[in-house]
Amino acid sequence: MNPFSSGTRLRDMIRAIRACKTAAEERAVVRKECAAIRAAINENDQDYRHRNLAKLMFIHMLGYPTHFGQMECLKLIASAGFPEKRIGYLGLMLLLDERQEVLMLVTNSLKQDLNHSNQYIVGLALCALGNICSAEMARDLAPEVERLLQFRDPNIRKKAALCSIRIIKKVPDLAENFINPAASLLKEKHHGVLITGVQLCTDLCKVSSEALEYFRKKCTEGLVKTLRDIANSPYAPEYDIAGITDPFLHIRLLKLLRILGQGDADASDCMNDILAQVATKTESNKNAGNAILYECVETIMSIEDNGGLRVLAINILGRFLSNRDNNIRFVALNMLMKAITVDAKAVQRHRATILECVKDSDASIRKRALELVYLLVNENNVKPLMKELIEYLEVSDQEFKGDLTAKICSLVEKFSPDKIWYIDQMLKVLSEAGNFVKDEVWHALIVVISNASDLHGYTVRALYRAFQTSIEQETLVRVAVWCFGEYGDMLVNNVGMLDIEDSITVTESNAVDAIEVAIKRHTSDLTTKAMALISLLKLSSRFPSSSERIKDIIVQNKGSLVLELQQRSIEFNCILQKHQNIRSALVERMPVLDEATFSGRRAGSLPTAVSTSAGRPHNLPNGIAKPAAAPIADLLDLSSDDAPVPSSSGGDFLQDLLGVDLSPASAPSGTSDPPKAGTDVLLDLLSIGTSPPAKSSSSTSEILFSSQDKKAPLANLNGLASLSSLSANTTSPASAAPMMDLLDVFGPDPQKHEENGPAYPSLVAYESSSLRMTFNFSKQPGNPQTTLIEATFINLSPNVYNEFLFQAAVPKFLQLHLDPASSNTLPASGNGSITQSLKVTNSQHGKKSLVMRIRIAYKMNNKDVLEEGQINNFPCDL
Repeated sequence: MNPFSSGTRLRDMIRAIRACKTAAEERAVVRKECAAIRAAINENDQDYRHRNLAKLMFIHMLGYPTHFGQMECLKLIASAGFPEKRIGYLGLMLLLDERQEVLMLVTNSLKQDLNHSNQYIVGLALCALGNICSAEMARDLAPEVERLLQFRDPNIRKKAALCSIRIIKKVPDLAENFINPAASLLKEKHHGVLITGVQLCTDLCKVSSEALEYFRKKCTEGLVKTLRDIANSPYAPEYDIAGITDPFLHIRLLKLLRILGQGDADASDCMNDILAQVATKTESNKNAGNAILYECVETIMSIEDNGGLRVLAINILGRFLSNRDNNIRFVALNMLMKAITVDAKAVQRHRATILECVKDSDASIRKRALELVYLLVNENNVKPLMKELIEYLEVSDQEFKGDLTAKICSLVEKFSPDKIWYIDQMLKVLSEAGNFVKDEVWHALIVVISNASDLHGYTVRALYRAFQTSIEQETLVRVAVWCFGEYGDMLVNNVGMLDIEDSITVTESNAVDAIEVAIKRHTSDLTTKAMALISLLKLSSRFPSSSERIKDIIVQNKGSLVLELQQRSIEFNCILQKHQNIRSALVERMPVLDEATFSGRRAGSLPTAVSTSAGRPHNLPNGIAKPAAAPIADLLDLSSDDAPVPSSSGGDFLQDLLGVDLSPASAPSGTSDPPKAGTDVLLDLLSIGTSPPAKSSSSTSEILFSSQDKKAPLANLNGLASLSSLSANTTSPASAAPMMDLLDVFGPDPQKHEENGPAYPSLVAYESSSLRMTFNFSKQPGNPQTTLIEATFINLSPNVYNEFLFQAAVPKFLQLHLDPASSNTLPASGNGSITQSLKVTNSQHGKKSLVMRIRIAYKMNNKDVLEEGQINNFPCDL
């Protein structure tokens, strides 16, 4: 006989496949066997049909296609004998699923087998129906399954209950037909039937409120009695697991009681006693007992209020925390996080055990315990808990310090009883894990220090001590150099000494040494060095005897390769050499920072820049209100008597810098609006005026706005400085067009721009702390459905972005085409940009607006960064 003929036994085929040494040999064997099976199918070989299907199932499990054998399953199911039907139904469950159209053909065979006189054939049909039943089959065969729930044989009743679960999940409308049969199953003595009946009732309660009310009224007492009988039953070897009678049935009953008791006081009262009995009598030294206790605790926490039971449940969870099994401790922490919203006082009793879990060797337990501690902290226990957490911070793993530091800083800020305690705790955190502290945290610390005028001396001395021992912590160095610059004189003169601190001797030279170390430290980043240079400039006024040394340190950075440091060094050196008369005013102590404003900004209730001027903010076309630039003058403190007093608008501040007269008097008498900061400076300098011709006004303002969006403020200042020789008083509208042509600022004539379709304002489509994306729109004449978008990306961070990739997705009514980007490297600090063109076709133009989801990926310092967002604020007529 051919070894691969249809008569080959299944075991011989398995041996032949396992004897293959390569994948190619295996494929050859399978291919030959499949060819032989196909030939047998074509010849309608009935003798070996069941054997061929068995071999097809094995081939299917190996991952090879076996769709050609699906009809063989139906033929075997239609056979009269049990062996053939068994193989047929097995093949049906393995080779087909509910999505196959072939399944429709088997409904009639299933109906016949469900009514068969042989209970084993009925069992086969129920098993198959429970595995691959579709909604159509459920509707057709539900009456037969419902009838079989009262069948004489318990195995058939059990399978019918499991099949009923599948039916009501597929067709919830049929649930009402199974309510009464399911309730009758709850009185069964056979545990196999009872557990399936309980599960059927549980699923009925989930899909039908009518079933839930019925079981609450009719079955709650019976379920409680059943649970009590099982809990108190004597040893039964067929159901015993680790000394507990049928823990699986225990758990199913507790889950059903939880659903029945949730939101119903009467049902909850009915089950209180049995829950207390299960919670107290179940042994916890075996895993089966712990599983029952966990379900019991979850049921107690879910049903209506009973204070004593909940305390008992939380105490069980406390015992779980002392268990050696990590899984048990983890689920206990999870449950305690839910319980704290119900009974916080009972959870507080286990605070010490929970705190020990924060120090566990398992990372998942540490993280979950830290989240629970975060919820436990209040005004009464914040001091001891913070003491424990900060002590653990010293010895915690590096990968855990980030989460731990964030939680400690948040809790200290939220529950600090006074400012001195807050400052002390934050300095401890900065000393131990300053490199893990986020920017907004140390910004908040500086705001608090600024407002605590009686603690300035104490804080600067504490920072000096910490600086000497923890100079490797970047955030600590930043806060320290800021305080040295502001309160260096208090450090040297020991001003504001408190009783709780020891005296310290610091000379002017020591203070300058500390800042010099911060500048020259090779691990210091740009922000730290820039802050250190500002501190030196301030100390040059506070320490006159060290002025020359400070000047030498500043001059050393004139040759820095970092443009920001080079520029600061040159500017500060110029102030020290040529502007002695205004230096003291420039470097005066910072005004007290408004805590409420900073807190609101962190919470997102205020814009990132708040103007204190009365000037009206100019509204950009994309709806982003950009405040006037008056805070620049406040930061530099140019309002002293030794310096000219700038007005409240950013334009007047630029006027002082450039020496250009931009007063409102130079504007035409017909203008009623005050000059806008920033934008009107450009208008005045270019002699465009505030009343340009109506035809070109829109495009002019749009181009100016878009250019302002795309360029950093420093770039705008540089551009303005190059034009400072132009007269700002020539504001005649007639001179606007020649000036545009002369400077080629606006490119093509605005009339040509109109020919390319209507003009749309620029849109800041996406902006984060590190990246800004701007969209410029245009349309082709005669094609209103298609929008051309030019995306411009600007890097707002001091780090270069490599492998830059922009991706976008749109709904089905839109079609999107992306051109390649101009580059894959985005320069730092706005010193360049990447542009990319998009073409969007809106098939629902005029009915639906554009919407787009974006994803931007890049590498920063060899780390992958991913930013995502959704753009919903496109202009309506695109």
